Amino acid sequence: MSISTNELLLGLAIAILLAGSLAFLFWKQRKEVKQQIKNKGENPGISSKQMQLQAYERLMLLTDRIALPNLINRVNQQGLSAKEMQFLLTQSIKQEFEHNITQQIYVSPESWDAIRNFKEQNMLIINQVASFLPEEATGMDLNKSLLELIMQNPKTSLQNVVADALSYEAKKVMK
Repeated sequence: MSISTNELLLGLAIAILLAGSLAFLFWKQRKEVKQQIKNKGENPGISSKQMQLQAYERLMLLTDRIALPNLINRVNQQGLSAKEMQFLLTQSIKQEFEHNITQQIYVSPESWDAIRNFKEQNMLIINQVASFLPEEATGMDLNKSLLELIMQNPKTSLQNVVADALSYEAKKVMK
């Protein structure tokens, strides 16, 4: 099976678009953080405690967004091959993670490690499941296999553990 020039160009265009979007989001987030730091002296109403709580809130949202069932539901597209879906799922996780990378400044190292491990675990699961599918498998086949794995063994996902850890840490900040 050979890849046509159009397919190669389409894949390259998608990769460039995703990389550009990721770079823009990272730049925008860094600019926002710099502005927040600059404004900190001007607006004493925003305490470090509030910033920490906002960071934990964003990381809870990140945890929910990269949980495999939610991710599959959000990015699912008809007509994709398993390889294309694998790429789309892993890129979505990377983008979500990169979009929130600055939150590590405000949370405990243990919380950030939990988020990073959850991201890595989900990407590993996607890549492992995809590697066992036949070459002609569809994106729907990959999604179905991922969901079946999670349904058969709910402990496969660290989502609840990470969410509980973030919740615990946020409650410590509120005391």
